[in-house]
Amino acid sequence: MKKINLILVTALLASLMASSQPVKYEVYALRFASTAHAWPIAEWAVNGPVKDSVNINFMIWLIKGSNGKNILLDAGFINDIQDAKEFDIINFIRPDSVLRKINLRPEDITDIILSHPHWDHIDGIDLFPNARVWMQTADFNYFIGAAWQKDGRRGGFNKRDVHKLIDINMAGRLNFVNGDNIEIIPGIRVYTGSRHTFNSQYARVATGSGDVVLASDNIWIYYNLDHLAPGGTSDTTGYINQMKRMKTMVSDVKYIIPGHDAALFSKFPVITEGVIKIK
Repeated sequence: MKKINLILVTALLASLMASSQPVKYEVYALRFASTAHAWPIAEWAVNGPVKDSVNINFMIWLIKGSNGKNILLDAGFINDIQDAKEFDIINFIRPDSVLRKINLRPEDITDIILSHPHWDHIDGIDLFPNARVWMQTADFNYFIGAAWQKDGRRGGFNKRDVHKLIDINMAGRLNFVNGDNIEIIPGIRVYTGSRHTFNSQYARVATGSGDVVLASDNIWIYYNLDHLAPGGTSDTTGYINQMKRMKTMVSDVKYIIPGHDAALFSKFPVITEGVIKIK
């Protein structure tokens, strides 16, 4: 009996010690599409050079936790969406299918942190049936409401994505985030202020060897960050201030990850074609 009790106590202590350990994450970038041609940097950065160009990728980011969570930052898009046509998309792989490259199924995704509701970041949200979605309340309210009024700003918004998001909310899978500098999941904090959309957010992820900032479109390309040049925003000062703030969050500026720059895939270890590990 004493031996059994000792085993139980030992198991309980081991469980308590494991639960008290901080969660550590691995972070991956997964490319699911590219554009057929390079773009002038001036189209992605205020006062950027017209003659210099940047190659554009479309990505989602996987955050794998020691707690068993498989979290996506953003959900990508499905290539039948009309908005994609102006980008001359090539090498498209549906975002749920690209997970197969790292042996995950769409059902394995536990959470999606939605940085903002532009079509290329939200349209794939219904591909992950078990995921809880995390979105800023103010961004949600604007996206489903005021954006569609006469004077609303709805560039980059698609009506079908409004319906998808409402369906997820009605299914009880939408979590609202209210404001800046909030830990939504242990080891993951979100921040606002760039105003890429009404209240876009970005994520800071604890990896155990230093934090990674997944900026999404709060930084479009490396030129924005390197020159503190704003990209798409309704608040250029806020956009610049958030890039400055991001630099205080990481041990090395290389751990600030922009939303669309193809150069990202030459800076980190390749896991397989189109997948890198941010480390």
